[in-house]
Amino acid sequence: MSKPKAIVSVINDLSTDQRVHKVCTFLTDQGYDVLLVGRKKRDSLPLNTRGYATKRMVLFFEKGALFYAFFNLRLFFFLLFRKSQLLLSNDLDTLLPNKLIAGLKNIPLVYDSHEYFTEVPELLSRPKVRRIWERVEQYAFPKLKTVYTVNQSIAEKYQQKYGVPVQVVRNVSPLWRPITVPDKNELGIPENKRLLIMQGAGLNIDRGVEEAIAMMHHLNDTVLMLVGDGDIIPAMKQRVETEKLTEKVLFFGKRPYAELMFFTFHADLGLSLDQPTNPNYEFSLPNKVFDYMHAGTPIICSNVIEVANLVKQHDLGLVLTDYAPEHMAGLIGNLLSDAERMQQLQRNCEKSALVENWEKETEILQRIYADVR
Repeated sequence: MSKPKAIVSVINDLSTDQRVHKVCTFLTDQGYDVLLVGRKKRDSLPLNTRGYATKRMVLFFEKGALFYAFFNLRLFFFLLFRKSQLLLSNDLDTLLPNKLIAGLKNIPLVYDSHEYFTEVPELLSRPKVRRIWERVEQYAFPKLKTVYTVNQSIAEKYQQKYGVPVQVVRNVSPLWRPITVPDKNELGIPENKRLLIMQGAGLNIDRGVEEAIAMMHHLNDTVLMLVGDGDIIPAMKQRVETEKLTEKVLFFGKRPYAELMFFTFHADLGLSLDQPTNPNYEFSLPNKVFDYMHAGTPIICSNVIEVANLVKQHDLGLVLTDYAPEHMAGLIGNLLSDAERMQQLQRNCEKSALVENWEKETEILQRIYADVR
């Protein structure tokens, strides 16, 4: 008997989206024949071998209104001419074609909202564009039967807004058990320096990159590693050059997840400094926080609800309330100098990883998809 076909849609290039990869792997383990659809950019990393099929669409436009319009049009016709028994839409920018095709073909649609989409800063500063996405959401969301998102705060916002039950599947890291770990020299990491890391695919405005760089003027014998990419990175590279911080702030670009975790493991502290300048960041719970935990790397975080609660609950590090560069540098410098406290935080990270992991989180997914089928 042939396996039921599940088509999973996401607007990124698939290379660094660990949440989508983990869900696709879960669906494969549940007996689905999975096809993951995204896009291919000019600078996209090659995809590693996966246990499911992938399709990256090449589009003439890579950003702006025309990109979103053409992606959604291409996705609509792609879904129209492919047989499937299940559609999974990731985020609002793939929801409309999925909702239309699910209705035309009378097949189940699951929606995974990775963020509070209409409240991201990129849309708050562009009210006309935001209104378009709000109309898409207002059309599709109230008709959805199966929805889950990344944390309780965002789930409650959507439930209040649309009266639709929203379940929570956090973007927790899988248990990290590497066979070997490359040393610092192999990764190009400075030796004999204290290491801070800020990692992720969305190093954008108000995610704390600016504050972290400004802080480095006040820390000695310490290096900040920025591992990932985002809209703000080109400007930050220029800033680092201008402010003569090139030996203190290093850019490593996007890395495959396995390699990203090696950098995280070697770091002394992991930074998650989202600023509560908009509702999306105020309620965020980025997966890098769990990556830090699983690598045994204590966390320095901003005082946003979900992250602060997690760090306080498990005693994983420091929650900042003052983001002045000198103040942050003083707290971090004192912590790095306290060997006993650092060892305690590292132990707390290791213990917490046994509780906060993707293997346990998939129990929620099993209940969700059992009802869908």
